[in-house]
Amino acid sequence: MANPRDIVELSHHIRRLANGKIADINDINRETTFLALNALIEAARAGEAGRGFAVVANQVKQVSTAIAAMTTSLNQELAGALTRLTHLGDAMIQQLQQHEQHRYADLALNMIDIIDRNLYERSCDVRWWATDAAVVNCATSPEPSCCRHAAERLAVILSSYTVYLDIWITDVQGRVLASGREGRYPVRGKNVGHLPVVKQALNTASGNDYQTADITSLPLLDNAAVATYATAIREQGATHGKPVGALLIFFDWAPQAQTVVSSVRLSEAEWVRTRCMLLDSQCRVIASSDPALSLGQAFDLRTGGRPGGIWQPEPGRTVAFALTPGYESYQGLGWYGVIEQRE
Repeated sequence: MANPRDIVELSHHIRRLANGKIADINDINRETTFLALNALIEAARAGEAGRGFAVVANQVKQVSTAIAAMTTSLNQELAGALTRLTHLGDAMIQQLQQHEQHRYADLALNMIDIIDRNLYERSCDVRWWATDAAVVNCATSPEPSCCRHAAERLAVILSSYTVYLDIWITDVQGRVLASGREGRYPVRGKNVGHLPVVKQALNTASGNDYQTADITSLPLLDNAAVATYATAIREQGATHGKPVGALLIFFDWAPQAQTVVSSVRLSEAEWVRTRCMLLDSQCRVIASSDPALSLGQAFDLRTGGRPGGIWQPEPGRTVAFALTPGYESYQGLGWYGVIEQRE
């Protein structure tokens, strides 16, 4: 498809070219007029002998006058046509820019929607795994054999669900009873009750509820960035049973999120001046296609209370954004998909 910017630039080029050529014609025409006047003067001095030459000089003068009128008319008509062409091109550029802006806003929404759909599954996983018999038995009767069996069960889950770094079972005090990757992350016996998400999970009203934590680098998982989902493990796995422990699952955030922000459908030319990001509810960077932006870095996003749209903080810089819409029963965490572009 033709680029409207090329059309506008071509119209300006034609205008410059036409003006230059018309100016050249006018210059030549003026010289011709001067020559015709000089010829008339000389013919008058020659008297009867110069009468024939005066006729030719008059004809040259008439031709010169006709050329001047023609170039004036051409200049006016051409200027009007090129002005209309330029206006049409400018309108096309404006429409294209609006289309591009809507497209970037849609791409921002698509990013956060992919994350929502992904994390919706995590919210489902933690709730139904908390009802697994091996998990419930470990939290209810934390004997070595029960905890070992639970750890084996968690390892099986992790082998199938490769998006998780680890899964922990804790007692009501927050002491880790079993985990799925003890050889890689030796956390058994450690107390993680200081983590807010543990306390929040133990205080959930029923097995239908769960808790999440902001994306953070967890020291016990080699400082990997994780999305944590947790819920209470309840007596007999009953929905309204008494909490006997907590189940924490750790989504391996960095590689999954990086794939999302780096796979936005932009052309190579667009990528040169564009970066895609995911921001948490505090507008802190939790994923970015630009390695210069670090986890937790603040980003100045001004939405004006809108769930999505375009914001232009300064000339030559455009920010498209979309607030998490949630998915199914997952309400989202107030995160944003953001695409920043510079001209």
